[in-house]
Amino acid sequence: MPRPFHLEGAGQRALTPSESVRRGSGRELEMLESLLALGGLVLLRDSVEWEGRSLLKALIKKSAVCGEQVHILGCEVSEEEFREGFDSSINSRLVYHDLFRDPLNWSKTAEALPGGPLGALRAMCRRTNPGPVTIALDSLSWLLLHLPCTTLCQTLHALSHQDSRPGDSSPVEQVHVLGLLHEELHGPGPVGALSSLAQTEVTLSGTMGQASAHILYRRPQQRPTHQTQWFSILPDFSLDLQGGPRLESQPLPDPHTPPTAGSTVPWARSGYQPHLL
Repeated sequence: MPRPFHLEGAGQRALTPSESVRRGSGRELEMLESLLALGGLVLLRDSVEWEGRSLLKALIKKSAVCGEQVHILGCEVSEEEFREGFDSSINSRLVYHDLFRDPLNWSKTAEALPGGPLGALRAMCRRTNPGPVTIALDSLSWLLLHLPCTTLCQTLHALSHQDSRPGDSSPVEQVHVLGLLHEELHGPGPVGALSSLAQTEVTLSGTMGQASAHILYRRPQQRPTHQTQWFSILPDFSLDLQGGPRLESQPLPDPHTPPTAGSTVPWARSGYQPHLL
């Protein structure tokens, strides 16, 4: 089974968003703010051992607390499961687009999204409301299994550059596209294509039971910069930054290197099967 990030504070009263902001240390807020600072695509690369949905929800909460519009395209889990852990003030700010219940519109009901996955993404591209917006895709892996890679990449580029479209009568301020990718499900080609689109890339890993985020920032006209953060996620989806383990962790493998002969993918070892339809 996927290893969740360590949750703390069991039995304690859940904090409201404003309390979380007031009580969070500057370093904790800086990590979330830094992941959202560049706009564009924030690619969250997780694995069977180190799941990324908790960090995705922490970023969604951060955007909602800041007053941004938040749209979620849910593909892998139900809306009820995804909303778990958010308090009512956060949930009231989330616009949920449900592809999980009926992804191919077999029921022909009004609840289904017209045009399926691609239609839902294109509808988000046509959004005209001004102001900053966050679009969360849960997950890019599900979308890759239902759309051609080139089509998905072109649509992601359009989504993440809504603030710079020429001739737009109602330009938006800044767009954050948060994409969760289960990279062990895909070859180096699709992973590399999505990586090339990302302004911020987070590879989740860890050692000795501690989760880490290896962060790559691609700022315009600057060399890429790297940073590693050790952290856990609290029940209210705020962060608790921690020091790294005493022993040196192993270096991250090159994500673009294909597996060697005889290697075993952890997804297969665990028996984990992602929701595909």
